[in-house]
Amino acid sequence: MSSPADDVRYGGVTLLSSPEGGRYPCGNSLLVAGSEVTALVDPSIEVGRRGRGVGPVDLAVVSHGHEDHVAGLHVFPDVPAYAHPADAPAVRDPEALLAGFGMPEDATTAFREELRTGFGVRGHADVREVRDGEVVDLGGRTLTVVHLPGHTAGHCGLLVEPDGFLFVGDIDLTGFGPYYGDVSSDLDALEASFDRLRGIEARWYGTAHQRGVVEGRAAFLTALDAFAGVVARRDETLLGLLAERPRTVAEIVAHRLVYRPHVDLPFVPTVERRTAEQHLARLERAGVVRAEGDTWGLR
Repeated sequence: MSSPADDVRYGGVTLLSSPEGGRYPCGNSLLVAGSEVTALVDPSIEVGRRGRGVGPVDLAVVSHGHEDHVAGLHVFPDVPAYAHPADAPAVRDPEALLAGFGMPEDATTAFREELRTGFGVRGHADVREVRDGEVVDLGGRTLTVVHLPGHTAGHCGLLVEPDGFLFVGDIDLTGFGPYYGDVSSDLDALEASFDRLRGIEARWYGTAHQRGVVEGRAAFLTALDAFAGVVARRDETLLGLLAERPRTVAEIVAHRLVYRPHVDLPFVPTVERRTAEQHLARLERAGVVRAEGDTWGLR
C-alpha cells in the first residue's frame, strides 16, 4: 500500500499515490483543500485501502459513473457526492452503473459480483447533481465543473483555482487511447471535448489514470494530440480489415479495435461492438464504407 509520504502536492491539490501508479482497476484520486472544505475527487480503490487515513473529507466529486471512480466512496457514506445529472444515477446505484455498459445478462451477473467484491461499490445515498460551469466553493479555493462528454454522457473535468489545476478525468492521455464503449458514449462528443480542452489554459493537467499530472499547456497539448490520434489509428485498422474482404460486425469485434486479444473482462465484447459500430457509422456518413445486410465493406 502506498502512504501519504508518497503523495504529491500541486498547490492545494494532492494526488494520492497508489502502488499501481493509477493503472486500472486503480485510479488517481485527488484531495483538494480549501480553508473551509476538503473535497475528495474520484475516490478510487486506493481510497478504499487507506480508509479514513486519507484525511478529513467534507464532500466528494465524481468525474463520471464508472466503478474505478467510485470504488472508495463507501469509506465516506455520509458525505455528499457531486456528479453530473447524466451520470448521477450510476453513482447512486450499482445497477444503474451496470446498465450503462449494455452487457448481456451473463456478463452483467459476473461483473455485478466484481463490483461488490473487487471494487467495493455499494452505491451512495447523497448524490447531488452539478452541471457545466457550476462552481463549488471550498473557501479560498474553487472547483469549476467542466462537462467533457463522450467517454460517458456525464463525464466531467474540474478546474481548481487559484492553482490552475485542470483535472481531465478519463481523457487520461494513456497509450491505450480513448474509451467510448458505453451505452451513453459518443465519439463525436468526445472529439468535441478534446477541442474544448485545447482552449483551456492551466498550469497542471491531472489525469485519472497512469499519466498522473502533466505540467504546462504545450506538453498537455502534445499528449492530448497523441491520445486523440488513437481514434484515427482505429479507423485505419478497421479500413485495413475491410480492404481484405467484407466483414460482419461480429468479425470486427472478434478482431478487436480497442483491447488486446489476451484481455478477458466481462465488458470487452460489448465495448468492442459499440466502438466498431460508431466507427462504421462515421465512415458510412463520410462515404467510405457501406453495409449490405449485416456485412460491411469499402465503397
